[in-house]
Amino acid sequence: FRAERFRSIIVSAMLQSRQYFLPQLLEPIKPDQLKIDSASCCLIAHCGEGEKQLLSSVVLPESGLIYILIGPEGDFTEEETQILIGKGFQPVSLGNTRLRTETAGVVSAALLALSR
Repeated sequence: FRAERFRSIIVSAMLQSRQYFLPQLLEPIKPDQLKIDSASCCLIAHCGEGEKQLLSSVVLPESGLIYILIGPEGDFTEEETQILIGKGFQPVSLGNTRLRTETAGVVSAALLALSR
């Protein structure tokens, strides 16, 4: 994880798209270290088996934070997925195709923006 490189990319993208909001880049943490307040909308997109709702059909809150976790290359482990679901994350699907991690993040942001 090269934080400065990623921050530089984020700033370049922000300037290029003329956006005035700088997203916060957090250091990677393990699922059991994650702390989310109960008022947030928490979603996890993963490729594992199980029932999932399409992200485009999730009813989002009118206000508050929305967290969507995208797995690393190779996806979350089954144990990580179960820990996160146990913490209240709702499993979602981004569609029928498997996406690269960086593409999944962009698709998720676009779907969430269109849902609001």
